[in-house]
Amino acid sequence: MAAWDIRPLTSDIGAEIHGVDLREELDDDTVAAIRQALLDHLVVFFRDQPVTPDQHLAFAERFGPINVAPFGPKLDTHPAITVLDQVAPVGGLAARWHSDNTYMPNPPLGSVLRAVEMPDIGGDTCFANMYKAYEHLSEPMRELVDGLEAAHDLTYTLSRAIDEGLAKEHLDMMQAEYPELIRPVVRVHPETGRRALFVNSNFTTRLVGVTEAESDVLLAFLLNHVRSPEFQCRFRWAADSIAFWDNRAVQHFAVPDYTERRLMHRVTVEEWD
Repeated sequence: MAAWDIRPLTSDIGAEIHGVDLREELDDDTVAAIRQALLDHLVVFFRDQPVTPDQHLAFAERFGPINVAPFGPKLDTHPAITVLDQVAPVGGLAARWHSDNTYMPNPPLGSVLRAVEMPDIGGDTCFANMYKAYEHLSEPMRELVDGLEAAHDLTYTLSRAIDEGLAKEHLDMMQAEYPELIRPVVRVHPETGRRALFVNSNFTTRLVGVTEAESDVLLAFLLNHVRSPEFQCRFRWAADSIAFWDNRAVQHFAVPDYTERRLMHRVTVEEWD
């Protein structure tokens, strides 16, 4: 552990971890240290990690069971790995501030994303701290959102994915399997006990228990608030870089500023029961 080097990217979110080789089988102390760094910094980054798909999965499995995404392209040889392969991403679903799969009964703990091939310029990912998003609200606004709930639904995102050829699933079948869920607007993190804003552009459709007009205005405000740079970091990828983020307290945004191939492999980790 003495050889470790953890370098924060900002005071509020993000850190690069140096001195660990993710191709190796990690001991329990190393896994515990990475998990603590994740809780402390919300997203951690590793560079120069030419892992195989098996090694990618093995690393993710040290933090929980693998969560296979219900839709989207998968790696042929490893169907637990989602493939994100784009050239002209303007208007894409990843270019919206979001948490992953919040329409699921148990949203994932986090994701381990590896850069396989990157454009010469562009393709960064931004990450935002949802603890700070909540804390930056005024006290009256925090009191208001503490008592609110919101609907999470896959319809918009899956419809877009089908239209763009990124999903082959049938919308009606997926809607039946994953009906709309009602969740608190503010989530208490199960490990840290901290309060985090928990609405996102891809899956949160409305606020519950208020009028439609009130929902439209307040939800739009909260989704725009997430975009504030005060609690963000931005990561510049290179091939074989890896990001591991806490989906319970982080939103992310893939910057669509490139016109060359950007190929990523993602493994998602389930929350423990």
